[in-house]
Amino acid sequence: MTNHRVDVALGDRSYSVLVGHGVINQLEELLPKSAKRAVVITQNNIVLQPELKIPSTTVVIGDGEEHKNLQTIEMLSQKFAEFGLTRNDVVVGVGGGMVTDIAGFAAASWHRGTPVVHVATSLVGMVDAAIGGKTGVNIAQGKNLVGAFWQPSGVLCDLDALKTLPQREMRCGLGEVAKYHFLTGDDLLALEMPERIARCVEIKAKIVAADERESGSRALLNYGHTLAHALERSSNFSLAHGEAVAVGMIFAAHVAHAMQRIDKARVDEHYRVIGETYGLKVKPDKKIDRHALIDLMKHDKKAISGLTFVLDGPSGIEVVAGVTEAHLSQAFDAMQLNEK
Repeated sequence: MTNHRVDVALGDRSYSVLVGHGVINQLEELLPKSAKRAVVITQNNIVLQPELKIPSTTVVIGDGEEHKNLQTIEMLSQKFAEFGLTRNDVVVGVGGGMVTDIAGFAAASWHRGTPVVHVATSLVGMVDAAIGGKTGVNIAQGKNLVGAFWQPSGVLCDLDALKTLPQREMRCGLGEVAKYHFLTGDDLLALEMPERIARCVEIKAKIVAADERESGSRALLNYGHTLAHALERSSNFSLAHGEAVAVGMIFAAHVAHAMQRIDKARVDEHYRVIGETYGLKVKPDKKIDRHALIDLMKHDKKAISGLTFVLDGPSGIEVVAGVTEAHLSQAFDAMQLNEK
């Protein structure tokens, strides 16, 4: 089967993303030439692990969002120090989006910047989290509020890892894949899954190259994420990220419809792609506390001027500020009443 190489064009910080079966065996070619030792950051449930020729040590971090915090960064920093990791060496993150977020932030912080290479083993990691240099951890006040932009030296998306994922993890990733249907209008359903994943990587790479620091178009990658992050926090992260994003995109479509930005047919298309094609959840529990969710959404990173959402519209997906609570109430009502 054909492997795919996608370049993230960022000048002297450009790097390659390799997508295919068995690409973990190409890890050595992505390591910085200066690296004399490596620290591998992973989790207990990650089956795929690299074999390195340079001296290395493996640090296992906890599973679950409760471990995505500054205490984990401190622990990793202590392990780096014990191993003698220098800024010329390399950190290798092997796992899903949580691992690559943490490994990237730890690398960005160690000696004010140490190279990192990611081996994405989840679908979310492959199409989103491992690419683009956004790293970070959670604090009590919000998700990913502490972090840094730190581009990796390379990313490996080994499709063999997908065979080891629980069904829920695959659904989680499909929530992010579904997002790309609405960002470009591409007929992703015409592609087999390996090519579809590679196309998602290409779309993200292009957006990142145009707006590395999320000052403009990169914010569009947060489609569905405003409600998603609030749902994750309100459920104490019992709702997986991709599942929350799927519901968040449905909600965003209803907000856009309430604001007369899109028609009902476009809302129905969201249900078709997200609910029917990918089989994802399209509404939250009816017992949700709307007011609590709205309050959480007000603390979203995009919320510079009131409630801010990434919304569909006549010109496509774009960032829209000044969304009212009345629009949100209409969207909640429509989403709960929809029988799809």
